[in-house]
Amino acid sequence: MKPSETINHIKPKKKWLDVDIKGLWKYRDLYRMYILRDFVTQYKQTILGPLWYMIKPLMTTVMYMFVFGGLAGISTDGIPQPLFYMAGIALWNYFSGCFTNCSNIFTANQGVFGKVYFPRLVVPLSNITSNLLHTLIQLLMFVILYVFYVWTGRFEWSLTWTAVFIPVFILMTGLHAMSWGLIITSLTTKYRDLTMLIGFGVQLLMYATPVIYPLSFAPAKYQTLINLNPLSPVFEAFKYGWLGVGTFSIGGLIYSAVFLCITMFLAVILFNRTEQRFMDTV
Repeated sequence: MKPSETINHIKPKKKWLDVDIKGLWKYRDLYRMYILRDFVTQYKQTILGPLWYMIKPLMTTVMYMFVFGGLAGISTDGIPQPLFYMAGIALWNYFSGCFTNCSNIFTANQGVFGKVYFPRLVVPLSNITSNLLHTLIQLLMFVILYVFYVWTGRFEWSLTWTAVFIPVFILMTGLHAMSWGLIITSLTTKYRDLTMLIGFGVQLLMYATPVIYPLSFAPAKYQTLINLNPLSPVFEAFKYGWLGVGTFSIGGLIYSAVFLCITMFLAVILFNRTEQRFMDTV
């Protein structure tokens, strides 16, 4: 073979279950760039800037206290309303932020995807990481409020042993959001009507998840339906770890983990399949 000759390697098409782990590691700088972009540019041209990460959950907590705690009279299982609502809001904001970002990956990045190759999973992974940074800020606010209530005697220290699993609950929430978002973004490249349902669906899902109410507040006939929501045992366990109220169900968490494995499996299949041909339909 002469030195000037080139060799063309013919490889089979990417399989639906292929996950380019080596590629993800190779493009780790791009992963960090996406995280920085999402974290910095969201409020770059605003007056208050990163303070919005704290203002929004505080305003939401006050509104929930007025509407659900005041007007509706929904119980918080004896927990001070600011603590109860802020715990639920922090975790829910993480889910909704990850899900919303992951559900429009193909349409939002079609210009980049059509020109440059890199492992597409870099984008959803960077989304759940950047949203995690937002959530950590909100959790810091929650911890400060928690310590204040304990220090002033308005609330007794009630961390349970399950608090050590709080990072696991947060991780499960993010992966649930990413897997559901990848399924939606894979379908919306062809069925654009689904984009109209995302915001509405997230709002309805919040009411089907024990975010603004404890599971014990729901009538018995509805608790079974609420428990079918794979997020419910995660949110209940998250609150139980911090506040000592709610339910810590091993069976519910196993159900949520199995549901997560199934949806992640489907998400990878649909995402890889759509990745190969989405430019023809977007």
